[in-house]
Amino acid sequence: MEHTLPRVVRELPPPGSPALWLLRVSDVPTGILDEEVLDATERRRAASLMRAADRTRFTAAHVALRGLLGSYLGLRPEDIHFGRDTCPCCGGPHGRPTVLGTDHELFFSLSHRGDLALVGTAAAPIGVDVELVSDQDTTAELATMLHVDEQAELAALAPASRPRAMARLWTRKEAYLKGLGTGLGRDPALDYVGSGGPRGPYPPSGWTLLDVPVDRGYAAAIAVRGTLGVGGPTVNRLSVLDVVRHTWDAPQAVGKPP
Repeated sequence: MEHTLPRVVRELPPPGSPALWLLRVSDVPTGILDEEVLDATERRRAASLMRAADRTRFTAAHVALRGLLGSYLGLRPEDIHFGRDTCPCCGGPHGRPTVLGTDHELFFSLSHRGDLALVGTAAAPIGVDVELVSDQDTTAELATMLHVDEQAELAALAPASRPRAMARLWTRKEAYLKGLGTGLGRDPALDYVGSGGPRGPYPPSGWTLLDVPVDRGYAAAIAVRGTLGVGGPTVNRLSVLDVVRHTWDAPQAVGKPP
């Protein structure tokens, strides 16, 4: 399916003002994803997933990411070429993802789980994470990987409250680790981000860490190096038109997100 629409051109996120983009995968009708924009590595990764729902979510998330990055950089989605920064843990070529061949200072992060895909873009290193609220058994298993103080704080909560608190805590922690460029290659027990209480996270020095409001049954967070402007980022909803094939007309500038 093709749509003749103006090519969207977005302003790069200014310092202190990251942008967040959320896609609900179930809003995308079957068979209309613009899979042609994916590169060979992305197609192999999608094909390796056993469940059709996982393949659809991966494909939708990466198509949406390419469209967003292309709108910032003035590139067609299929012309985005990804690379990796050096890993801070081991020096290997698997740190933060980057866009190759551009002079623009654009950092980005992608996370997808269940029915949601979340993209963050910023002028500084950024990490985002979205997770389903897990059951009590999974919560107890994940808790063993946490900072010792986080474990104690979770254990002090009523059992029924722990899954939601754990989901908040885990997304904060993983967003931060993705922002660092280590992911879970860095021991999650090393960094304290709080018990997952609704009062908010405790960001590591030099970082801003915020909970992100998303759909019921999920938790999400953003980590950005440095400080943010007043109010924090707004979550912008992506639509089906962001993941289908377009025949590009003249560009249409939309400016920075609200």
